[in-house]
Amino acid sequence: MARFELKLPKMGESVAEATITNWLKEVGDKIEADEAVLEIATDKVDSEVPSEVSGILVEQLFGKDDLVQVGQTIAIIETEGDAPQADASQAVEAEAPAEAAVIEQTIETVKEDILAPQDFAGSDKFFSPLVKNIAKEEGVSVAELDNIQGSGKDGRVTKDDILKYIEDRKSGVVQASKAVQETPKAVVQAPKVEPVVQKSQQAVPVSVNGGDEIIEMDRMRKLISGYMTASVQTSAHVQSFIEVDVTNIVKWRDKVKTAFEKREGEKLTFTPIMMEAVAKALKDFPGMNISVDGDYIIKKKNINLGMAAALPNGNLIVPVIKNADQLNLVGMAKAVNDLGNRAKAGKLKPDDTQGGTYTVTNVGTFGSVFGTPIINQPQVGILALGAIRKVPAVIETPEGDFIGIRQKMFLSHSYDHRVVDGALGGSFVKRVAEYLEAFDVDRDF
Repeated sequence: MARFELKLPKMGESVAEATITNWLKEVGDKIEADEAVLEIATDKVDSEVPSEVSGILVEQLFGKDDLVQVGQTIAIIETEGDAPQADASQAVEAEAPAEAAVIEQTIETVKEDILAPQDFAGSDKFFSPLVKNIAKEEGVSVAELDNIQGSGKDGRVTKDDILKYIEDRKSGVVQASKAVQETPKAVVQAPKVEPVVQKSQQAVPVSVNGGDEIIEMDRMRKLISGYMTASVQTSAHVQSFIEVDVTNIVKWRDKVKTAFEKREGEKLTFTPIMMEAVAKALKDFPGMNISVDGDYIIKKKNINLGMAAALPNGNLIVPVIKNADQLNLVGMAKAVNDLGNRAKAGKLKPDDTQGGTYTVTNVGTFGSVFGTPIINQPQVGILALGAIRKVPAVIETPEGDFIGIRQKMFLSHSYDHRVVDGALGGSFVKRVAEYLEAFDVDRDF
């Protein structure tokens, strides 16, 4: 008998960890090769981890709701023979340096995030939690920290700076004065505005009556709540609206949809037609295909369109069509249908939701005329497609104007006013409208 180590597999670029949501197999259960052993969740999608070998599950190294790093061993499977174990040990040796680096980096990140002393509010300078924790443990006062010449950005004191200072102080190169060590108590007291800040962060109390039902948010809803709140607090949202005449598109789709499905085996909806126009407009206005990182703007080389999709449980997910500008209408329709179907079935992979550069959401599916969607960070724009409706409209002809029935819809463009001004935001959505209104009714699919 041999022991095979089941590891958390790599789930896509930028995905470094996952949460165990459910064990599908218990200790003692028999497992077939490629059979799912447990369910996991990243910050975007839920998926299963299959076994690479057949055998008996003899050990679960993590429990439900535990956070696991990519490459970590999560279970032990006892197998017949020793070939799988040899492969596993080779993989462990190969991955050990990478795993060690990931773990070390994670430890440093956690330290900087959670280790914070309680008595450094008296300084006007910024010190990271890690630096302040080292200072507290080594007895370095606020005044001493203020006098250290930092080598970090904007003169900030780094971990290396304070460790060097402590080493020099121990060797007698520098000395802390008695006045510095006996910092007056008033200096380290918290600012008077602290109670006000705490009050503003308190949630408004909710009145609950005897007949009310209390339901805890599921994991995905909590994540969505966090993303939406963070986006509103990060970006300066502003909207532009434009009405589009899509009569030609409706007529063309009605004419070819049966032949399209018969030839391609796919249903032709309005979404891929809209996505095609958005991808063209993004090529014309690359200033909308960007991300913001602090004070820097990152121009994206690829046009990857996020497609907001509603899940059966009411939650929202945004799979991504990679290199959308390189797809023809058939390819776009296949991509839209594939991602939409897998989203509804819960079969999306982590890579399917990564790398989006611009997002489109179809609020018209639910009958909404238009909406004001929230930007999918760190993108700078999102387009909402309203419902297509028959409306009376003025039609201009060489013989004169007349009233006719046309198929129209609203496009609602939300964009980040920090980096996108009204001229760009409005011109972009206008260009999308122009592409839709100029749709060739004689085109092939």
